[in-house]
Amino acid sequence: MVDQDKVRRAVELLLEGIGEDVERAGLVETPDRVARMYTELMAGHGASASEHLSKTFAVPSDDLVIERDITFYSLCEHHLLPFYGTVAVGYVPRGRVAGLSKLARTVEVFARRLQLQEQLTSQIADALMDELGCAGSIVHIEAEHMCMTMRGVQKPGTKTVTLARRGVFESDPALEERFFRMLRA
Repeated sequence: MVDQDKVRRAVELLLEGIGEDVERAGLVETPDRVARMYTELMAGHGASASEHLSKTFAVPSDDLVIERDITFYSLCEHHLLPFYGTVAVGYVPRGRVAGLSKLARTVEVFARRLQLQEQLTSQIADALMDELGCAGSIVHIEAEHMCMTMRGVQKPGTKTVTLARRGVFESDPALEERFFRMLRA
């Protein structure tokens, strides 16, 4: 949980540290706004994927399920700058599927934390395996990192792509290829 008082004090110190006047009209309410923002951005720390993936529905087949173009926003744990993009999630159920909104909510559980994209990708894939008991999961993320865009190398538009494969996706290249064909469809 976010300690809003500590965040407020930290923002005041940060503003002073960069030479700003915390009493300036435009900044007076900034520490409060930032504290509220971090409560929202870090909401995943108090959440669990199991609360979203525990409700499943019986299905007569075990065909591949994909949800793609799930938009997410996260904060890089190295610079506290945003990275954002889209996630595609696929899994092969074993007679039970999760509600489609639950897949997007699972992405949010892990994205709403200080994060690394590589770790985010793995956490989503592992949660699907652990919570759904599926035969396999695959997660593909494409994101732009503001630490690459606004500072350092300053290369806007550069995308980082990560992939995590579990279960049957690791042993069946044709299934992985099918996933990517369906993403392009």
